[in-house]
Amino acid sequence: MKYIVVTGGVLSGLGKGITTSSIGKILISAGLKVIPIKIDPYINCDAGTMNPYQHGEVFVLNDGGEVDLDLGNYERFMDIDMNKDNNITTGKVYLNVIERERKGEYLGETVQIIPHITSEIKSLIKKVGTKSGADIILIEVGGTVGDIESMPFLEALRELKLEVGEDNILFIHTTLVPVVGPVGEQKTKPTQHSVKELRSIGITPNIIIARGSSELTENTKKKISLFCEVPVNNIISAPDLKTVYELPLVFQKQNLYEIIKNKLRLVSSEPNLQEWYKFVERLNSPKNEIRIAMVGKYSALKDSYISYSEALNHCSAETSTKIIVDMISAEQFEKGKDPATILEKYDGIIIPGGFGNRGIEGKIKAITYARESKKPFLGVCLGFQLAVIEYSRNLLKLDNANSTEFNESTPYPVVTLLPEQKNVSIKGASMRLGSSKVLIKEGTKAHEIYSSNVCYERHRHRYEINPDYIPQLEEKGFIFSGTDEEKIRMEIAELKNHPFFICTQFHPELKSRVMKPAPVLYSFVKACLKKE
Repeated sequence: MKYIVVTGGVLSGLGKGITTSSIGKILISAGLKVIPIKIDPYINCDAGTMNPYQHGEVFVLNDGGEVDLDLGNYERFMDIDMNKDNNITTGKVYLNVIERERKGEYLGETVQIIPHITSEIKSLIKKVGTKSGADIILIEVGGTVGDIESMPFLEALRELKLEVGEDNILFIHTTLVPVVGPVGEQKTKPTQHSVKELRSIGITPNIIIARGSSELTENTKKKISLFCEVPVNNIISAPDLKTVYELPLVFQKQNLYEIIKNKLRLVSSEPNLQEWYKFVERLNSPKNEIRIAMVGKYSALKDSYISYSEALNHCSAETSTKIIVDMISAEQFEKGKDPATILEKYDGIIIPGGFGNRGIEGKIKAITYARESKKPFLGVCLGFQLAVIEYSRNLLKLDNANSTEFNESTPYPVVTLLPEQKNVSIKGASMRLGSSKVLIKEGTKAHEIYSSNVCYERHRHRYEINPDYIPQLEEKGFIFSGTDEEKIRMEIAELKNHPFFICTQFHPELKSRVMKPAPVLYSFVKACLKKE
């Protein structure tokens, strides 16, 4: 088994996740089986309880794992399904070691970071590789070199190099090469210091991937090579691009695969990125243009909704459409702003998932506008629940109808806590999570979208539509076109006399892939183009 380790230096946010995803795509296109692992040095056991403003979107896997958003990039680029074992956190590692110590499994030893914590890290990495049967384990180490939190992980990877041998492990270091001054000089000092820090730990990178606004000059490459002891041909440029999906093609032009192949002595065919190239061409050459309003509460950080953005990119390429997505704060509609004055210029409206009562009434006003104006509308998870609340208030005339999440004493609890959630006290990994079967009714818009009676989609929620109100809602034209297997939980809703008004309790954006856009979002985009 071969290992490729991607580390980062200088600062966070350089795009290690996209770099890792792009490398994985190239390797897979060469016929190799690749399994990625994301190491997150934070002490949380998983990303489930983290605020999107601090860490970006929580990505949900088929098995219910709540993980870092980079695993979403891995799935989209590599077209693979992963599980919670593919995300290793400090909290997960220490919890395993402490539980083992409490059981007396260390037989009286003093439990220490070396060897016990580092051995656990290596064990978790090898477990993923063995279980997957992969040719290559592709490991991204979160954070930057020099962070206290990441030190045990880097030490474990240094030890791993000793165990598996030089021919079986390769280190790639991503750094920043800023351009400073009026003459636009590329500065290499940040890279030099970052590599020096890495080497002080006992790891010398085999490849350096340099992020910057433009391609590296030959002089810059030579300077980095000289000071960092990395061959000049192994200094790879990662300039700003029109779309992140271009990066595998940029890497391939610089012979990154050949460098990896020679170092690890891989036996494989040459990478075939022809279909990927066509996808990027379509994405960069749109024939149409639409504007979509994303009405949410985390509008200040785009990473909070990254899966929506990427799923819409997939739809963009498939429909040859430039899709402009504007993040709209719902709170302005609670302060007296008329939704029509903001939303009328958009071709479609999305209300994404979320938690908490901030901005809720503003989102409900946006839904009222979408319903009455016949504007294409997609409500996801919380957006689905709010559409039920809006319809109950305005069509069923159930004044103050609400979710018990926002008002426990509401006279009309049209949305309420899942029965199995009522006695839950631990928040982490306790929601309804992961992929579940959805039954779709024939003769509905949902059935037309999926062309099937069944689909499997991913969930992340605690609250559900109250079954007591379903007959009243359906009698007034609110159609529940998808349910769970027991036909108790409502999964999809739609309005008959509306061009496109679809709501899903599940998150369709999480399974969207390059060249295989999520069916619900794809249909929504076509409706915005007025092609449905």
